[in-house]
Amino acid sequence: MDYIIIFLFSVLISSISQTILKASANESHENSWKEYLNLKVIFAYFLFFFSSFITVFAYRKVSLSLGPVLEASGYIFVTVLGVIFLKEKVGRRKLAGLAMILLGIVVFNL
Repeated sequence: MDYIIIFLFSVLISSISQTILKASANESHENSWKEYLNLKVIFAYFLFFFSSFITVFAYRKVSLSLGPVLEASGYIFVTVLGVIFLKEKVGRRKLAGLAMILLGIVVFNL
């Protein structure tokens, strides 16, 4: 159970990284170099790298069949972070999609 929590933590870190990248993409930059080489982008890729190490560590005890199911929780994390930090709107179709993801996770765990 501890390794499942560690795995979910790595998914959360990856989701935070994606949110930071989206925030950087929404900003205007002076030139293409600053668009790809700025503090937000560099930090976001560092978080991706860190998340990968945590995931590899968690896979020591998490079965390979459970990994993709846990990884699907990232869609939920990204949506929640997008609503909170990027002020994105969540429509009916996106809610239905998230409900299907949650249902899939629940069904798999039964």
